[in-house]
Formats: sequence, structure tokens, C-alpha cells
Amino acid sequence: MATITFIGLGNMGGPMASNLVKAGHNVTVFDLSKEAVQALVSEGAKTADTAHEAAQGAECVITMLPAGQHVEAVYLGDDGLLAKLPEGTLVIDSSTIAPETARGVAEEAKARNIPFLDAPVSGGVGGAKAGTLTFICGGADDTFAKAKPILEAMGKNIFHAGPHGSGQVAKICNNMLLAILMAGTSE
Repeated sequence: MATITFIGLGNMGGPMASNLVKAGHNVTVFDLSKEAVQALVSEGAKTADTAHEAAQGAECVITMLPAGQHVEAVYLGDDGLLAKLPEGTLVIDSSTIAPETARGVAEEAKARNIPFLDAPVSGGVGGAKAGTLTFICGGADDTFAKAKPILEAMGKNIFHAGPHGSGQVAKICNNMLLAILMAGTSE
């Protein structure tokens, strides 16, 4: 089992982290919501006072954050996780963000020899709780292969869409088709 740090325990991230704990992974969580953190601690996760502290010793860091600016704040800059993580630490971002943001984080990760995968999800809160999410991943083939066993604890449909940013592009298309379907249904 892997040593995983999970950052972002909202409506989607909380159940995703919970499924990693249930699968037997060694999970350390971090979120600004103390209640969300305590819910995961009660299930067997560990916690830390900062994202940096949570990521110490992790083989894999997963983020599920509200927007691109949050992803950039966590990963980029002198105080970002990419500046602190050891080479080879697998980084998976499951946030739904702009493809350009995902590519920017990926470029910084590559410069630091850190494998990065953008892996936004589809399936909603119900899928997150049931562990049946769809992951649409962008990144290198070997990074996808390394991430897939971890993603399988949280989802049932795991696709490699192509290079960095491709997961985000496919997620945008998925959301657009869903919006069209909902508009058509309401007519």
C-alpha cells in the first residue's frame, strides 16, 4: 500500500480520501476545515498542521481543490509543494481547472523531476462516496501507469486522455455535453 497525502477534503475530496483509507493506504490529510480533517482522522487517516508537513514522506500527493488559483498556490513558487517534494514523488491533481493551469503545474513538476498527472473526475458526490468515479487523466504514459492502482481505490473508470492538460480538456467537453443534455431535457 502507498503512503499518500490528500489535500482538499470538500464534498468530493473527503469521500475520495476516505476510500483510500478503506483500501488500506497510509493516508495523511490536510484541509482548512478542521471538521473535514477530523472526519477523516476518525476513519484512520493521519493529519498535519500544514500541507508541507502533510506531504513529508509521501510517495503520492493528491489534491482536490476548488479552482486553478488554489492548485497554483499549493504547488507553485518557493513555498509551493513542488519546491519541497523529493524527486519522483507522484503528484495527482483531481481538481477541475483550466488546461493551461494544469500544463503550467506539469511543466514546473517536470523541471523538478516530479511525475504529475491531471486527473479530473466525473461522477459527482455519489460516485465519490461509492468509489465509482471516472478519472480522465492527462500526463505521461509511465505516470498514468504509476497512478492507476491508486486511482482504482477511488474510481472504476480510469482513462488516459493524452499529454498534460488532456484530462482537463476532456472534462470540459464532458461538462459541456452534460449542460447541452440538461438544456435539451428542460425543453
